[in-house]
Amino acid sequence: MKLDSAPPSLSNISQTENQLELQDSTDINVTTATLEPLQPVVADSPKKPESVAMIFGTTFITIFLAEIGDKTQLSTLLMSAESHAPWVVFMGSAAALITTSLLGVLLGGWIATKLSPKTVEKSAGVMLLLISIMLFWDVVVG
Repeated sequence: MKLDSAPPSLSNISQTENQLELQDSTDINVTTATLEPLQPVVADSPKKPESVAMIFGTTFITIFLAEIGDKTQLSTLLMSAESHAPWVVFMGSAAALITTSLLGVLLGGWIATKLSPKTVEKSAGVMLLLISIMLFWDVVVG
């Protein structure tokens, strides 16, 4: 297709119709027109949205594996053995874990509105690296 030729849909319009349209278009009052600044087009990454089941499963497995054998689980085990009321301890520890998870989700949602995901990922990586170094230092020195 040539760039200097008219599109096929306009090629059937007669020359007089084109001249009439041009005359009508020159009657527009240009002073009332406002120019809006151009906004940059930011292309989002072509990341496929994940399903609810996939997000739930990933979260469950990650948190489940992270919590196995940690201080919280050991504390819950000891409290259950000492109190002889395992269901009460279960309800208390479940409520505590739900509350801390709620705080994490709310804080994460707020941070997501203020920072880019790349910045959050880098910050989390740096914090985990610092915690690892501190734990390693505590084991070596202590």
